[in-house]
Amino acid sequence: MDAALPEGDTQSQVLAELKQIVGVDRVASDEARRKLFSQDIYKVSDDVVVAVVSPEDTDQLARVVSVAARHDLHIAPRGAGMSYTAGYVPTSPQTLSIDTTRMNKVLNVNAEDMTVNVQAGCTWKTLHDTLTPMGLRTPFWGPLSGLTSTVGGGLSQLNAFFGASLYGTTSESVVSVTVVTGTGEVLRTGLQRPDGAPAHWRHYGPDLTGLFAGDCGALGVKAEITLRLMQAPAHESYASFAFETGAQMLDAMNTITRAGLASELCGFDPGLTRVRMKRASLAADVSALKNVVSKQKSLFAGVKEAAKIALAGRSFIEEDTYPLHVICEGRSKAAVDADMAEVRAIIARFSGSEIENTIPKVIRAMPFTPLNSILGPEGERWVPIHGVLPLSRAKDAFAALNQVFADMAPQFEKHGVYNGFLFCTLSTNACIIEPTFYWPDARQAIHEATIEAPHLAKLPTLPADAEAAAVVVEARKRVIAVFQAHGAGHFQIGRTYPYKDSRDPAAWRLLQTIKTEVDPDGRLNPGVLGLGA
Repeated sequence: MDAALPEGDTQSQVLAELKQIVGVDRVASDEARRKLFSQDIYKVSDDVVVAVVSPEDTDQLARVVSVAARHDLHIAPRGAGMSYTAGYVPTSPQTLSIDTTRMNKVLNVNAEDMTVNVQAGCTWKTLHDTLTPMGLRTPFWGPLSGLTSTVGGGLSQLNAFFGASLYGTTSESVVSVTVVTGTGEVLRTGLQRPDGAPAHWRHYGPDLTGLFAGDCGALGVKAEITLRLMQAPAHESYASFAFETGAQMLDAMNTITRAGLASELCGFDPGLTRVRMKRASLAADVSALKNVVSKQKSLFAGVKEAAKIALAGRSFIEEDTYPLHVICEGRSKAAVDADMAEVRAIIARFSGSEIENTIPKVIRAMPFTPLNSILGPEGERWVPIHGVLPLSRAKDAFAALNQVFADMAPQFEKHGVYNGFLFCTLSTNACIIEPTFYWPDARQAIHEATIEAPHLAKLPTLPADAEAAAVVVEARKRVIAVFQAHGAGHFQIGRTYPYKDSRDPAAWRLLQTIKTEVDPDGRLNPGVLGLGA
């Protein structure tokens, strides 16, 4: 199959120019590769990209974008490909996919000025593994998918999880960014130093760095990111609690959040707990125990903690409860213990009971695990959707979401659709509620490329089920409507969440003006954020 190119061009001309820049082996034009890069976890595009090109540095990236501009191609920047909101899939067959995962280096760690400069395709795990032996960390240090998810993708889409309950999302740990605009021009933000070194400070006049946070690649292709550093906390404490209702759990979670006590807060509903317990394997349990042992300060302490986990097994969470997992961290054990004591006092106020702390221990011992959960435990398709809510609206939104699912229960039951909830928090002022859906349907190439082969081999191969998929489409629409009614925002907006509807006219005109300046021909990821749709 020949890819679609503008009139007067040939595929061979474009490929030859790209290969001259990045090397023959770094341009893929085979149908399988192009189709893989034309889908995300949820959506397969009707269009297929012209080619997939993998630059290794900022200079190559800028030259690649210039080639795309010269041949009137759209550009779809891609990190690890973990989007589920059509964040990078093509909307035209005249699209070039830029694979940033070859730009995967930690370029500079400046322990004196407390910054780290990375290429956009550097994974959160690579960054964490580089900094840990130095006793350093970024305040926000990655999503659960950080084994493969990239720092550039995280800044473009925004993330939650490690460190987020204290330090907020990805962008709140970023100092500066280097991007390539739609014309191939290199643009740098932050305080520019005369020696050309990475910026040590973000704020000098208007905050241009913020423009490229959460932009979904609409304003530029990320090339390098500089993040601020902190000394890694020397002490951690873990606790888990169970509640009879989601409302009690949310009350406790949000009170802990306002007090700034936890670095991570993570809750599940009974539905998601059942999925997690069903999915876990003996091999995963053994691996987790090894990591818990190695994380402790002594072998004796490690074996002791592993023994507690092994004895607890998987039956410590009652099936119909809402578990909440809490991690506190700090410079001194006394301070961490004091924070956890306050957490326990808050939990008691909302009728929670303490359970084994297996899950937070394992989460910290194995922060970045293989992405085998992008299919359900029986091979079902999986997709989450979320809202970033004011703390005061979280309970009402949760009740409204449950009403949606109650109303759709007959359709869910008929078509084998089921759901769960994940809850977490951001800084002192936001709560994330993330419904997840599972339904019987055929898996796609991206699932087979992402999931570990031994795990994938154990999963049933399901046939396509258009009716079940249509039920999920309708459920997602209703969930988004609930979130909008309760004042929620969203990460990885892509082409899914109604961003424009939440902007006042002046703000939208300003964004359009900025888009026109950095991407005058509208070739950067057209359609994301509602721009150029």
